[in-house]
Amino acid sequence: MYNLEKFTIKDMTNCGAALRKSSVGMANMEAVANLIVGHLYDNFINEQDQSKSFALVRLFKTHPYIDLEPSLQRVVDQNLGKAPENPQTKCLTLLATAGEQQAWNTRQDSFGHQAIPLLSENVVAQSPMISQLIKQFGLEIGTVLEPDPAILVDIEQRSFNVFHIGQALGNPHVPAQAEFVVPYGIKSVLGFGGMLPSGNLLAVVMFAKVNITRDKADMFKTLALNAKMALFPFEGKQIFDNQ
Repeated sequence: MYNLEKFTIKDMTNCGAALRKSSVGMANMEAVANLIVGHLYDNFINEQDQSKSFALVRLFKTHPYIDLEPSLQRVVDQNLGKAPENPQTKCLTLLATAGEQQAWNTRQDSFGHQAIPLLSENVVAQSPMISQLIKQFGLEIGTVLEPDPAILVDIEQRSFNVFHIGQALGNPHVPAQAEFVVPYGIKSVLGFGGMLPSGNLLAVVMFAKVNITRDKADMFKTLALNAKMALFPFEGKQIFDNQ
């Protein structure tokens, strides 16, 4: 078990090892993603009352529209009112989720987050949390939408970082204040991830019921690399459970 407010290097090492091992014996990327979010949700505990530190943990990855399973393509089509004109349009896709509510524990029950089409830089800029996450990861929005193969290796090697919002309440980069932040007592938001060798973005986003300081958030940079190592074997192979 880990305490967010007292997270140590030993904790980071143990957690990272658990994330790396998530791919052992798994058949697809979604199964690995479920183990990653499950480990994070189940093992960060508030020492005072033994409650979960996170209300919700989610793992997202971008995929071209053409590579999505049919049910997710339908979600995108419904969102846009039609299929995107460019079949290579990147979609921020929910691969795994774990949280307090029953509907937060299967990606198929997620409302509004199963597959988010990233049509243009302007469209992404209008989504405050997504655009802020990309910037804090040290990336340009345009690079996420259309990665340049000529510089992809360099970006992938240096871009793994954390996304941190120390004060979630009233923060313009955290949506659904009245519906989510206030009723579930969200105090901080923490994410980690970056660019994969394929040019797709990996992001784990966690909504915490305790305050997370910047120094503790920075320790999750290492966990970003551990998650990448677990998911990487399935890049370009089987992604979804029912694929």
